[in-house]
Amino acid sequence: MKVGVNLITFGPGASEESLARWAGFAEAMGYHFMMLGDHVTITADVQGRYPAPFYEPFTTLAWLAGLTRRVELGFTVIVVPYRHPLETARMVATLDRISGGRLIFGVGVGWARQEFEVLGLPFEKRGAMTDDYLGALKAAWTQDVASYQGRFVSFKEIYTAPRPLQRPHPPIWVGGSSDAALRRTVRHGDAWHPIRSRIAFLRDEGMPKLRAIADREGRAVPALCPRIRLRLTDQPMPEETRLAGEGTMDQVRRDFEALQKLGVPYLCLDTFADDVEGSRNHEAAWRMLTSLAERAFDLPRQSLR
Repeated sequence: MKVGVNLITFGPGASEESLARWAGFAEAMGYHFMMLGDHVTITADVQGRYPAPFYEPFTTLAWLAGLTRRVELGFTVIVVPYRHPLETARMVATLDRISGGRLIFGVGVGWARQEFEVLGLPFEKRGAMTDDYLGALKAAWTQDVASYQGRFVSFKEIYTAPRPLQRPHPPIWVGGSSDAALRRTVRHGDAWHPIRSRIAFLRDEGMPKLRAIADREGRAVPALCPRIRLRLTDQPMPEETRLAGEGTMDQVRRDFEALQKLGVPYLCLDTFADDVEGSRNHEAAWRMLTSLAERAFDLPRQSLR
């Protein structure tokens, strides 16, 4: 199982210096990948959860690609309806090439209604737009001269080079836990990327439902690549209420074992605890991640490299 980290790219603690240090830490500690999130316009609803400054994800990840050599790079997640798919396709392809094929393309439909309104996009149609745009993206990535006819976007004979280094395209991780998100994962994704879930939900509800949808669609079952909230405590947390990744080191270690039994190939650790001011203290997050690398994995740290 490859283990990665979610970078804090927003709030009062976010800066070029902190981002460079996050990238250096992740690669030096042997973590396999690092990811970051997406917002275009920091409206009031976004500001309440992920306040400015908020670093733009494509340019930030391109910069971090130049600061690293081995660690994979990804989005958790790009809000697909925010950008025209031809623009997104070119940015993704370029980023995949300049990073040496290290890109993971995590996608989602978005949740911030005010942000959609500012961008002039129909919030209620964001799921349908995402499905259509993903079809357009694949057309652009797999054809030198691409054409596509969809409900929300159409184009004809567009020259797409450079195409992604990874073929046919970088792995697509689909976020969300609704039935529509699971169908989207089966139809368009290589992996399901739920965020902040309980082990019981993933094991007893999410994955069985994903398998059932894949069976109905006659498609392969996508991998499970979750992002879990990492919060270590001195005292055990109640099993019935805690999320995966929360609790004592023993509880978190058992979560990792359960995820391995579910066949998880990638696991993203999110150290943001919804405390914006606390996001200034990157060292606390790094201490937690260092402790995990040393104590929570069965393999010695160098085997994570």
